Amino acid sequence: MNDQQAPMTRRTALAGMAAVAGIGATALAGCSGASLLPPPPPAPALYGLDDGTPATSPPAPPPAGAPSLLLSLPRAAAGLDTRLIAYQRQPLRTEFYARSEWLDAPPRLLAPLLLRALDATGAFSAVLPAPAFTPTRWRLDTELLRLQQEFGAAPPSQLRLTLRATLIDSAGRRVLATREFDLREPAPSEDAAGAVAAARVAAQALARGLAGFCAEVAGRGG
Repeated sequence: MNDQQAPMTRRTALAGMAAVAGIGATALAGCSGASLLPPPPPAPALYGLDDGTPATSPPAPPPAGAPSLLLSLPRAAAGLDTRLIAYQRQPLRTEFYARSEWLDAPPRLLAPLLLRALDATGAFSAVLPAPAFTPTRWRLDTELLRLQQEFGAAPPSQLRLTLRATLIDSAGRRVLATREFDLREPAPSEDAAGAVAAARVAAQALARGLAGFCAEVAGRGG
């Protein structure tokens, strides 16, 4: 290496060192900026409709000729096929809690409660959840029309749960009976937790009432 090449080599080395230092400074600045970002919002609290009530004793054997029953997955009216927990502070205006949600859409949370209550009546030779590949004599269709906490002029707020049920003869494709259940349950607190607590009570009452209605129709032969 001659004297003319040496300075060029030193300049090249110094330029490389400066570039590395610049990259390091940029990386540090990026890390510093990331640490200043706001933390992510907390995950919402998740709630189910099952209140943990233990299963009742096995029902008595069904009577001879008892129909088998298929429980369709409950349908949902507009705005109810969502995990958001609804409330109303004024009629016709629905709002939702921001930090609380259902574990699943309410129709899917209701289905196992209804199935358990129907099976406990002992009025059916079998109660099957949809979809089922075994044909049944009867089918129960339900539609969730309302599930919301309603605030009035004074506490307590009320949880309102409305469901329409239709019993259908699967073979004849005829409606055997239909009924609408409309339940109101006072909330123990004016928040999402209060709405959930009241909804669990109302859901259990609904399941019992629906099961009794279906058993009554089965008892008179449709």
